[in-house]
Amino acid sequence: MHDMELRTRPPERVVVLALDGVYPFELGIPSRILGAADGHYEVLTCTVDGRPVRTSADFTIGVAHGPELLETADTVVVTSMPPAYIPAQLPDEVAAALARIRPDARIVSICTAAFVLAEAGLLDGRRATTHWQVAELFRRRFPRVDLDPDVLFVDDGRILTSAGAASGVDICLHIVRTDHGSELANSVARRCVVPPFRDGGQAQYIEQPVPVSGAASTAATRAWALERLDEPLTLSDLAGHARMSLRTFARRFGDEVGLSPGRWLIQQRVARARHLLEASDLPVDRIAAEVGFATGASLRQHLHAAIGVSPQTYRRTFQQAR
Repeated sequence: MHDMELRTRPPERVVVLALDGVYPFELGIPSRILGAADGHYEVLTCTVDGRPVRTSADFTIGVAHGPELLETADTVVVTSMPPAYIPAQLPDEVAAALARIRPDARIVSICTAAFVLAEAGLLDGRRATTHWQVAELFRRRFPRVDLDPDVLFVDDGRILTSAGAASGVDICLHIVRTDHGSELANSVARRCVVPPFRDGGQAQYIEQPVPVSGAASTAATRAWALERLDEPLTLSDLAGHARMSLRTFARRFGDEVGLSPGRWLIQQRVARARHLLEASDLPVDRIAAEVGFATGASLRQHLHAAIGVSPQTYRRTFQQAR
């Protein structure tokens, strides 16, 4: 999707809803990330009444729009606030603002804003996430939500939720990647000087005992594995490269990444396959071999599990844009 198409197709309108006590950092993420996506998104900000809103810092923020802007949004991002600002029940003005969102609009929450969506009933029966520090409170308040506190974000179709703070960057890059492919998402990441895709989930950020000084890391082995995704890497191969026992390596890998080595390898292979499907005309079986899946059928299975589509459908979507 390049200059000619941009002239004929208007940008997607993203409306960021700033609530009382909003974290300034999270409030700025959608504009910074989506605003760097070559004009594909128009990012605007509103409050529930059009008035300035308090932040979690020592200043307020004035906006140019009120809740009526939500009626025009293709995507709505609800940004987060400290736990002390999480309402025990949804304020009437917030409920009224959310009611303005079109039924076909995509809704995204960053961090604790998942409480707002859940209180509005938007997450009932859905898989979702939030900051790990408030996960138990969330689970007690909203038992009908399938909470996964270990991931950085959850894409459940029309509604997406992300974990704490910087995971707002991850979910915005995911939106770019889903809408326009990994090439543009990687370009946005480079411009914003952030990783295009972070390994693992929230588990790696949960407070852990301080490791013994001088303890070895698995980072060098992960880098080594990424250069050999086409090889049938085993846990023994990885542990041998790291010069650790199998048990020590698996434990340390999980502490650092938040995933098992096997799940991490599959995640990396799927990410590489998506890039090749977008950027090359290689047959599916060849791509499977290039990224370390034994067969094209194995690639199809893992890609469908990750993003819900076949390799052919994924390729057709993004190569039409090319």
